Amino acid sequence: MNTITDIQISVGLQQLINADVAQHYKVVPCEQTESGISFYSSDTVIEDVSDELEMLLGETIQLIPIADAVLEKALAVYYRKNEYKTEDASVNLNNEDFLEKLIFEAKAIGSSDIHFEVYEEEARVRLRIDGLLIEKYRIEKDNYLELVNKVKIKANLDITEKRLPQDGRINYTDFDIRVSILPTLHGEKIVMRILGKDASNIDLDQLGFEPEEKAIYLEGVKNTNGIVLISGPTGSGKTTTLYATLKLLNKIKTNIVTVEDPIEYTLKGINQVQLKEDIGLTFTSALRSFLRQDPDIIMLGEIRDAETAKMAIRASLTGHLVLSTIHTNSALGTISRLVDMGVPSFLIAETLNVSVAQRLLRKLCTSCKEEHVFDNKELPRNFKAPFEVKKHFTANGCDKCHYTGYKGRRAIYEVIPIDYELANRIKKDAQNLEHDGVDNIERLSDKAYQLFASGETALEEVYAILING
Repeated sequence: MNTITDIQISVGLQQLINADVAQHYKVVPCEQTESGISFYSSDTVIEDVSDELEMLLGETIQLIPIADAVLEKALAVYYRKNEYKTEDASVNLNNEDFLEKLIFEAKAIGSSDIHFEVYEEEARVRLRIDGLLIEKYRIEKDNYLELVNKVKIKANLDITEKRLPQDGRINYTDFDIRVSILPTLHGEKIVMRILGKDASNIDLDQLGFEPEEKAIYLEGVKNTNGIVLISGPTGSGKTTTLYATLKLLNKIKTNIVTVEDPIEYTLKGINQVQLKEDIGLTFTSALRSFLRQDPDIIMLGEIRDAETAKMAIRASLTGHLVLSTIHTNSALGTISRLVDMGVPSFLIAETLNVSVAQRLLRKLCTSCKEEHVFDNKELPRNFKAPFEVKKHFTANGCDKCHYTGYKGRRAIYEVIPIDYELANRIKKDAQNLEHDGVDNIERLSDKAYQLFASGETALEEVYAILING
């Protein structure tokens, strides 16, 4: 038996077989030569495995026995188990249905995005899993052009247009895909965002709000007018929070209208509009039309510019509850951002009900995380720790977390109600609120530090939040 302790294989070798074959036969590619393919396998593997692999792949097969623990680790890292079954043993990039298989494979293993990227001599496919990109396939440049056209056809896009960005959508029974195509130096880059259609399983109680935070948030969204804003970077869960809120507010006596880009979930009883900027259907124009639709609640996918911000303020002043997202680093930063957009401070004070900032943090795998002594000098220089940490945990990796060291994610929130005292401060000096802070409100950095101190996540995961804290 070979004494190898760890296996590392290239993307080229990895795509010789698919995950179903690797998991079924318990094999991992080792080397491909003119004489055939060698695979690492268990030392207890049955004798006819090589014969079956030769029939499937049409190549001479050699099996190299290694320890079961080493093999299982390689299988978990390179061939994640998925529910989507494929008939072909190898990953044939020239197959007509390669794109279809890739989409369903990505969906089955929990990927949120598929990236197609082209460079001077070759192209690659990467999947985003738990917030991180993992390289999955390498593609010859000649084959890449054909793959781009297949994506465009599926998304009803113009295959002759290669100079301008394009956006489209692919519809499936249980999910949709948003397609974004961007011209780059060596060709067109594609990002496909996998969108779940059904929001019935989204629940505000399961998003991670602390009881006090949830109470403050609900107080703001149950008001009949005003604005509720949720801030955070892309991928922080803002849209999920909005849909959970809409689900809670969705009553037979309430008229709810939304304008989104894209529509990520569908909710029965809610009138949802897809943004179409190419024909003039922008957030602002949609909002103007909404006001003539007798709405009770309006949801804007995002406040992107001054005109949209002012229209949202106007809608809230005329007796509507407006929900939206905005890109800022903190809940107080949202107020400064609105001022920068030209919204008068007194209008912000009068209309803003609650401001929320949120982040998603990966949780350490409880089966393999390692404890170490912690030196507080490792913290960012500008972060003032509320208490000292003497030990911390780091990611290690095991079969339960696919050797990433992390398993699952956790949301943290900063929830600031706009009460009488804060409203007066906004009117007097809205720009310096973020610097001065608000008493009795836990910042995102405080929440992140507590998660780190408790051993639920690692320093690398919270470091960027601590810097901004």
